[in-house]
Amino acid sequence: MAQATPLLVLGEALVDEFHDGSVAGGAPFNVARSLAALGTPVRFVSRIGADDAAGRLVLDSAARFGLAVDDVQRDLQRPTGRVSVHETEGSHRFEIHADAAWDHLAPPVTVVRGIAYFGSLAQRHPVSRAAMRAVLKTFAGPRLLDLNLRPGTDTPALAAESLMLADWVKINEDELRQLQAWFEPTLAGLMARFALHRLVLTRGEAGYALYGDQGRLLASGAGAAQPAFVDSVGAGDSFTAMLLAGLSLGRDLAATLALANRYAAMVCGVRGPLPADPAALASWRAELHALATQA
Repeated sequence: MAQATPLLVLGEALVDEFHDGSVAGGAPFNVARSLAALGTPVRFVSRIGADDAAGRLVLDSAARFGLAVDDVQRDLQRPTGRVSVHETEGSHRFEIHADAAWDHLAPPVTVVRGIAYFGSLAQRHPVSRAAMRAVLKTFAGPRLLDLNLRPGTDTPALAAESLMLADWVKINEDELRQLQAWFEPTLAGLMARFALHRLVLTRGEAGYALYGDQGRLLASGAGAAQPAFVDSVGAGDSFTAMLLAGLSLGRDLAATLALANRYAAMVCGVRGPLPADPAALASWRAELHALATQA
């Protein structure tokens, strides 16, 4: 069996504050915890407060999911990031608090070849932005951008700079419409402009689609039902994590995407971005590893 390709995840670890309690979150941290639980080699680079309650919550969650924290930096001056989640009728709005530890990320000392994951939110501050770009510009391997357009990072300049660093991009329908309004009116034109190899479009209840060169549709699937819907926080991150895990393990891409779609629907049935008990992911890990390899 071929050895799994290492995964490098860069970005924020924080605490999502719901009306009924707090859970560890942040898109990169969600992705990294899923990857660890799914049995793929992942290195997570982030920054938290040196000793605060939110940081302890992050570290406790990482330990439960089997995620190594060797590259989680400790900040003596700034606190662990916090996000207030405001929920209304099945949707949610994020209030992301400023000047958190992850805004001051330092680049890791060493980086090996593999697959890199990064987002746009962690680039809101010049310090973290410079650190992430220093890593990504010299990274020897595919780079997947999860473009999360949030207040403070929803600018054309930041989106363009991020897209130019990416080989793959994962976006939702709202983000696609925004990118087309900013840059190119067609999906094919957008991919050509930024030399993207693949574009993954998530459509919530309508499913997903994968596009390749010249905007050619390579794979798609309908939405997966979640009759016991709780919230959609972390659903997109779960989709991305399963996609990255399949790429790392060399699994069939179409089958991986279909599994990612169902995995995201499962997360919509729990409070927050992941099940409270990592044991709930054991069957998903088994199903992933049982997929056929890519031809």
